[in-house]
Amino acid sequence: MSRGQIYSGAGLFFLCVAVLLVTGCAEQKPMPPADEVRPVHLPDVRTPIPLGPDARQEHRAVMLQHLETIQAIVAALADEDYRLAQGLTESHLGFFMHRYAMARQEPADFPPAYHDLAMAHHAAAEKLADVMPTKDLKQILPEFNNLLKACVACHLEYRLRHS
Repeated sequence: MSRGQIYSGAGLFFLCVAVLLVTGCAEQKPMPPADEVRPVHLPDVRTPIPLGPDARQEHRAVMLQHLETIQAIVAALADEDYRLAQGLTESHLGFFMHRYAMARQEPADFPPAYHDLAMAHHAAAEKLADVMPTKDLKQILPEFNNLLKACVACHLEYRLRHS
Protein backbone atom coordinates (compact mmCIF):
# COMPACT_ATOMS: atom_id res chain seq x y z
CA MET A 1 0.00 0.00 0.00
CA SER A 2 1.47 3.38 -0.97
CA ARG A 3 1.77 6.36 1.31
CA GLY A 4 -0.83 8.31 -0.78
CA GLN A 5 -3.37 5.53 -0.35
CA ILE A 6 -2.77 5.53 3.42
CA TYR A 7 -3.28 9.30 3.64
CA SER A 8 -6.35 9.09 1.43
CA GLY A 9 -7.83 6.28 3.53
CA ALA A 10 -7.02 8.09 6.77
CA GLY A 11 -8.57 11.30 5.45
CA LEU A 12 -11.74 9.48 4.48
CA PHE A 13 -11.85 7.80 7.89
CA PHE A 14 -11.53 11.14 9.74
CA LEU A 15 -14.17 12.74 7.50
CA CYS A 16 -16.60 9.92 8.31
CA VAL A 17 -15.86 10.22 12.04
CA ALA A 18 -16.39 13.99 11.91
CA VAL A 19 -19.74 13.60 10.13
CA LEU A 20 -20.85 10.98 12.65
CA LEU A 21 -19.80 13.17 15.58
CA VAL A 22 -21.57 16.25 14.25
CA THR A 23 -24.79 14.49 13.33
CA GLY A 24 -24.73 12.16 16.33
CA CYS A 25 -24.15 14.98 18.83
CA ALA A 26 -26.79 17.28 17.46
CA GLU A 27 -29.99 17.07 19.46
CA GLN A 28 -32.69 15.76 17.19
CA LYS A 29 -36.18 17.06 17.96
CA PRO A 30 -38.95 16.04 15.63
CA MET A 31 -40.90 18.95 14.18
CA PRO A 32 -44.58 18.94 15.11
CA PRO A 33 -46.99 18.68 12.20
CA ALA A 34 -47.91 22.04 10.69
CA ASP A 35 -51.46 21.85 12.03
CA GLU A 36 -50.12 21.51 15.59
CA VAL A 37 -47.84 24.57 15.52
CA ARG A 38 -49.48 27.28 17.57
CA PRO A 39 -48.36 30.89 17.38
CA VAL A 40 -47.74 32.76 20.60
CA HIS A 41 -50.44 35.34 21.18
CA LEU A 42 -49.38 38.31 23.23
CA PRO A 43 -52.02 40.56 24.74
CA ASP A 44 -52.73 43.74 22.81
CA VAL A 45 -51.86 46.51 25.26
CA ARG A 46 -52.40 49.39 22.84
CA THR A 47 -54.91 52.06 23.79
CA PRO A 48 -58.17 51.51 21.93
CA ILE A 49 -59.75 54.44 20.10
CA PRO A 50 -63.53 54.14 20.40
CA LEU A 51 -64.88 55.07 16.98
CA GLY A 52 -68.25 54.23 15.53
CA PRO A 53 -68.42 52.03 12.44
CA ASP A 54 -68.41 54.91 9.92
CA ALA A 55 -65.59 56.79 11.65
CA ARG A 56 -63.60 53.59 12.06
CA GLN A 57 -63.95 52.81 8.36
CA GLU A 58 -62.92 56.37 7.47
CA HIS A 59 -59.89 56.16 9.76
CA ARG A 60 -58.84 52.81 8.28
CA ALA A 61 -59.13 54.33 4.80
CA VAL A 62 -56.78 57.14 5.84
CA MET A 63 -54.28 54.66 7.29
CA LEU A 64 -54.41 52.52 4.14
CA GLN A 65 -53.89 55.63 2.03
CA HIS A 66 -50.83 56.48 4.15
CA LEU A 67 -49.41 53.00 3.57
CA GLU A 68 -50.06 53.17 -0.17
CA THR A 69 -48.38 56.58 -0.25
CA ILE A 70 -45.31 55.22 1.55
CA GLN A 71 -45.09 52.49 -1.11
CA ALA A 72 -45.47 55.06 -3.92
CA ILE A 73 -42.76 57.26 -2.37
CA VAL A 74 -40.37 54.31 -2.22
CA ALA A 75 -41.14 53.52 -5.87
CA ALA A 76 -40.55 57.16 -6.86
CA LEU A 77 -37.24 57.20 -5.00
CA ALA A 78 -36.21 53.94 -6.68
CA ASP A 79 -36.97 55.61 -10.04
CA GLU A 80 -35.07 58.71 -8.90
CA ASP A 81 -38.22 60.76 -9.41
CA TYR A 82 -37.63 63.12 -6.50
CA ARG A 83 -40.25 65.60 -7.66
CA LEU A 84 -42.97 62.93 -7.53
CA ALA A 85 -41.70 61.69 -4.17
CA GLN A 86 -41.82 65.23 -2.81
CA GLY A 87 -45.31 65.86 -4.16
CA LEU A 88 -46.66 62.62 -2.73
CA THR A 89 -45.10 63.35 0.64
CA GLU A 90 -46.47 66.87 0.83
CA SER A 91 -49.96 66.19 -0.45
CA HIS A 92 -50.63 62.78 1.12
CA LEU A 93 -48.65 62.82 4.38
CA GLY A 94 -47.89 66.44 5.24
CA PHE A 95 -49.99 69.04 6.98
CA PHE A 96 -52.31 69.35 3.98
CA MET A 97 -53.45 65.77 4.61
CA HIS A 98 -53.74 66.47 8.33
CA ARG A 99 -56.14 69.35 7.70
CA TYR A 100 -58.10 67.21 5.22
CA ALA A 101 -58.35 64.27 7.65
CA MET A 102 -59.40 66.54 10.51
CA ALA A 103 -62.19 67.99 8.37
CA ARG A 104 -63.50 64.48 7.66
CA GLN A 105 -63.17 63.10 11.21
CA GLU A 106 -64.23 64.23 14.66
CA PRO A 107 -61.08 65.34 16.52
CA ALA A 108 -62.88 64.89 19.86
CA ASP A 109 -63.03 61.13 19.21
CA PHE A 110 -59.25 60.87 19.48
CA PRO A 111 -57.15 61.21 22.66
CA PRO A 112 -54.92 64.33 22.91
CA ALA A 113 -51.77 62.19 22.84
CA TYR A 114 -52.96 60.72 19.54
CA HIS A 115 -53.07 64.23 18.10
CA ASP A 116 -49.49 64.79 19.28
CA LEU A 117 -48.35 61.65 17.48
CA ALA A 118 -50.30 62.64 14.36
CA MET A 119 -48.67 66.07 14.38
CA ALA A 120 -45.22 64.47 14.76
CA HIS A 121 -46.05 62.25 11.76
CA HIS A 122 -47.09 65.20 9.60
CA ALA A 123 -44.04 67.25 10.74
CA ALA A 124 -41.76 64.34 9.79
CA ALA A 125 -43.43 64.23 6.37
CA GLU A 126 -42.82 67.95 5.88
CA LYS A 127 -39.13 67.52 6.77
CA LEU A 128 -38.89 64.63 4.33
CA ALA A 129 -40.48 66.73 1.58
CA ASP A 130 -38.05 69.56 2.33
CA VAL A 131 -34.98 67.38 1.63
CA MET A 132 -36.31 65.71 -1.53
CA PRO A 133 -34.99 68.44 -3.86
CA THR A 134 -31.43 67.65 -2.73
CA LYS A 135 -31.71 64.28 -4.55
CA ASP A 136 -29.24 63.05 -1.92
CA LEU A 137 -30.31 59.76 -0.39
CA LYS A 138 -27.91 60.34 2.52
CA GLN A 139 -30.18 63.24 3.49
CA ILE A 140 -33.46 61.76 2.31
CA LEU A 141 -33.28 58.31 3.90
CA PRO A 142 -32.75 59.50 7.50
CA GLU A 143 -35.80 61.76 7.16
CA PHE A 144 -37.74 58.89 5.57
CA ASN A 145 -36.73 56.73 8.53
CA ASN A 146 -38.00 59.44 10.91
CA LEU A 147 -41.32 59.40 9.08
CA LEU A 148 -41.56 55.63 9.47
CA LYS A 149 -40.66 55.93 13.17
CA ALA A 150 -43.58 58.35 13.57
CA CYS A 151 -45.91 55.85 11.86
CA VAL A 152 -44.72 52.99 14.05
CA ALA A 153 -44.93 55.06 17.27
CA CYS A 154 -48.62 55.68 16.70
CA HIS A 155 -49.40 52.10 15.71
CA LEU A 156 -47.61 50.81 18.80
CA GLU A 157 -49.64 53.09 21.06
CA TYR A 158 -53.15 52.97 19.55
CA ARG A 159 -55.58 50.59 17.92
CA LEU A 160 -59.16 50.88 16.76
CA ARG A 161 -61.64 49.40 19.18
CA HIS A 162 -63.75 46.69 17.62
CA SER A 163 -67.40 47.37 18.31
